[in-house]
Amino acid sequence: MRSSRLLLQRSHALYRRSVNTWSAVGAAFNVQHQRFEHLQKNVGLFGVPELSGPAGFQMAQHQALREAEFLVHKACTHPPGAVTVETFDQLSDSLCRVADLADFIKVAHPDAAFREAAERTCVEIGTVVEILNTNVDLCQSLKNLLGNEAVLATLDSDTRRVAELFMFDFEISGIHLDYSKRSKAVALNVKLLDLYHVFLSGSQLPNAIDKQVLPEHIRHCFSIDGNRVQIGGLHADSPNELVREAAYKIFLYPNTSLLLCLDELLACRHELATLVGYESFAHRALKGTMAKTPGKIIRATSKDFKMMKEMKKKTHTTNPEVMPWDHAYLSSAIRTEMFNIDPSIYSPYFSLGACMEGLNCLFTQLLGVYFQAEQPKMGELWSEDVRKLVRFCLPSLFAHFSSPALLRSLTDVLIQMGRCIYCFLCCQQAVVHETEGVLGYIYCDFFRRPDKPHQDCHFTIRGGRLRDDGVYQLPVVVLMLSLPPPSGRTPSLLTPSMVENLFHEMGHAMHSMLGRTHYQHVTGTRCSTDFAEVPSILMEYFASDYRVLRQFARHYQTGEPLPENLVSRLCESKRVCSAADTQLQIFYAALDQVYHGKPQYRSTTDILREMQEKFYGLPYVNDTAWQLRFSHLVGYGAKYYSYLMSRAVASMVWRQCFLQDPFSRVMGERYRREMLAHGGSKEPVLMVQGMLQKTPTIEDFVDALVLDLNANVKSSV
Repeated sequence: MRSSRLLLQRSHALYRRSVNTWSAVGAAFNVQHQRFEHLQKNVGLFGVPELSGPAGFQMAQHQALREAEFLVHKACTHPPGAVTVETFDQLSDSLCRVADLADFIKVAHPDAAFREAAERTCVEIGTVVEILNTNVDLCQSLKNLLGNEAVLATLDSDTRRVAELFMFDFEISGIHLDYSKRSKAVALNVKLLDLYHVFLSGSQLPNAIDKQVLPEHIRHCFSIDGNRVQIGGLHADSPNELVREAAYKIFLYPNTSLLLCLDELLACRHELATLVGYESFAHRALKGTMAKTPGKIIRATSKDFKMMKEMKKKTHTTNPEVMPWDHAYLSSAIRTEMFNIDPSIYSPYFSLGACMEGLNCLFTQLLGVYFQAEQPKMGELWSEDVRKLVRFCLPSLFAHFSSPALLRSLTDVLIQMGRCIYCFLCCQQAVVHETEGVLGYIYCDFFRRPDKPHQDCHFTIRGGRLRDDGVYQLPVVVLMLSLPPPSGRTPSLLTPSMVENLFHEMGHAMHSMLGRTHYQHVTGTRCSTDFAEVPSILMEYFASDYRVLRQFARHYQTGEPLPENLVSRLCESKRVCSAADTQLQIFYAALDQVYHGKPQYRSTTDILREMQEKFYGLPYVNDTAWQLRFSHLVGYGAKYYSYLMSRAVASMVWRQCFLQDPFSRVMGERYRREMLAHGGSKEPVLMVQGMLQKTPTIEDFVDALVLDLNANVKSSV
């Protein structure tokens, strides 16, 4: 595994060029570098001195709690005004800077001692937060502000909105209740933290079975431990139907203790919601969902399942019916047959370095930002072979080169000599824009390693905010992917789906980087859930556009550009079975809503069976409990619909604003100004209105999804 840290800056000049040689970004991701950390002092994880060892989490936690105690006193004793909101935000920041960092380390650090220490810190800080959310004196200080019309009139709109959001946090925690009920609300929240941990851990564990139960000729497809076979996934892409079926039935076999955990989790959520005055947890979380209007998409789905059934007949299967374990494989088989979409054909054109260079060029043209290199310090990263990589802005750094051709020639010579351009430049001073300068930091944890979760995620480590001294606290995030590591002289080569995932997660990162909110409580992705995925999904459209791909997609050995016909086939293939894929998302969203609605007084498996028959179209398989692998129930409880809503918004933004010109600086600046800059400090619907310059309706969202399924989104100029 190699991680990189990207320092994002804003560029004044439009930087357009085709990629003919590896720039610093491309070379740094495709070439391995020497490091000399043994000569340095350990600065601690993310540069936090206390975190040079696992015990440091206790120290960082203690310092955060002492600072929180001081800020609570300040908020409760200071006269109402803007300083009240600023103090609340400082309080939130002091706790989040420790809790958010720990939340990442508990899943990503290769050292179990670090993971366990981080987990304990998450629980401790989480408990304190729940107690603060029911602190009557703290809430009263906010009420004094919101109830004073004269003072409110002096606040700007962002400050007023953040104050209202803090008050909403108090209200959903039961601040209006008497002491005994508030105490019960705190106890329920603390209990939920434990249940979340148990459920998330259990949802990732493999299931084991005696190897004699499986046919001998498929045992090698799974992990064997003595006489037991460990199955830790669905093996959905396996061409062997028996492997897919066995994995599905064994991996999803019900775990009694985890079923009880989920029952208790849902019951606690409902009890908490009703305790604080809501009809159900779903009512507490949201007011309306896309899952209520799936009709138009269901009609298109039937055609997809018919194609899958025809494809399954060609595999000479003994079971002609399409089963849940067939969905992913048959969809891929249909795409391959219709368009010859073989990942091995595309991967040589998508080295990780080329993709990062492509992102860099896109952001420079669209938004005027670029990456700059910075050498990581000892202990700053979380694995011995982690490296921190960033990029210099070549036009600014080499302003004394009068000819771009001369610059490219220099780069060619360096690479031919076997020297990475990054090594040549790393001693140079970073280039900072004269007005905005550095915007933030992105740590790129991209490669697979043992014990690392196989998931693609964006983690906020530190939110951006305007500090008391007038200096802006720069945001820090981590992008975590599961890409194949480089091998020898071969760089990490990405499949088309990996490229799409990389662009998706970088969309989250840009949301965090380009937000310039006064308060960290609403920075970047800390916004409404059904808006948070819009920037990331929008980036998927750029990843499918030939005008974007042709700037960087070239063979890592020959330099040959990716042929346009391959891109066209790839884009066409994404439309195949997309209705069935969308229908599956609707099923997940509907299931999530029912689980968090009024109590059903039946098992979660019975509910799953009903929802699957109603919203999916493929049969439920007896003795399976897919809901126990639905980890989104924790982080997206009653809000899974947000993926559909965000996709609809992203579709509308792409078609109206970027389809004609994906490099439009005018639209890029509007995108930053109207959507990215505000984080959660502005109502999502107002941001969408500003971008589209109209007010969309629920019907518009549904129509956008349907249009996405039917339209042939071409990426030719």
